[in-house]
Amino acid sequence: MDHRITRRGLGALAAGALAAPAIAQETAWPSRAVRIVVPFGAGGSADIAARNVAEALSQGLGQPFVVENRPGAGASIGTDAVAKAAPDGYTILMMSNTHTANETLLPNRPYVLMRDLAAAAAVNVAHHVLAVHPSLGVNSVAELIAKAKASPGTIDYASSGPGTPYHIAGEVFRAMAGIEIQHIPFRSSGEARTALISGQVPMMFDAIPTMEPHVAGGRAKALATTGAQRDPLLPNLPTVAEAGLPGYEASIWLGLMAPAQMPKPIVEKLNAAVNDWLGKPATRAAMAKQGAQPMPMSVAEFDAFLRKDVDTQRQYIRMAKIEVN
Repeated sequence: MDHRITRRGLGALAAGALAAPAIAQETAWPSRAVRIVVPFGAGGSADIAARNVAEALSQGLGQPFVVENRPGAGASIGTDAVAKAAPDGYTILMMSNTHTANETLLPNRPYVLMRDLAAAAAVNVAHHVLAVHPSLGVNSVAELIAKAKASPGTIDYASSGPGTPYHIAGEVFRAMAGIEIQHIPFRSSGEARTALISGQVPMMFDAIPTMEPHVAGGRAKALATTGAQRDPLLPNLPTVAEAGLPGYEASIWLGLMAPAQMPKPIVEKLNAAVNDWLGKPATRAAMAKQGAQPMPMSVAEFDAFLRKDVDTQRQYIRMAKIEVN
């Protein structure tokens, strides 16, 4: 009996000895630089948000958070790299509703979102602006729809790539308006925006703060915003719903995910640091200037949000009959 007790005691001590370094590592996180992988090109909403998050977390957690852009293959390249990274807290993903849409649009992607990655923290949400090149000769959503109906298939619209919120916004607009417009994908929002203001492509949905200077300079014409209410940055513009498509709404939201097996204490610490930053008045003011609203959530709330949005995006994609070749 005494020998069995002794063995059990030794086993418990051994287990405790093995667990102690892991617990210490989790408690000490981060002890070196952390990569935030952005699976999109530089200059877009996700890239800007990632750099803001990186700066805030570097200050709040005392170690460098470094942004690494790894675009390509509908965001799959960078996302798969994070899914396959060591789950030690030193590689995390900046993601968006591109990812929840891709669960339906890209059946052959090399990862499964809610299996291979774990919710960590939501960041913010923003709506788009529907903009056209002045040469298109339309001044309202109604005029745009009328022109598209008069000449089916002759109006192209740009986006930052298949499955992105700007692509989904365009396809849902097409379906709800009953028009034929052609999607022209680019590698980034910056490239799509350049195509619009140069007149190469006459139409796009874009982030409000990045398009607004071109509207102010006369290089683009803003027709409407895509929220349920008018946007504070462009209060004189109607929403798409007001302007002729009742029920239309489109947005881009951003968040952080991690490799699926990342220890829960690290995930919770990351979540708390992001939410602390989102709760600061200065953060809210800065995001308001970018047309965005903070979206603080617990880990469990963000997980539920992601699962629901996978279903929401599936409904949009099926309603609009969106396909990616």
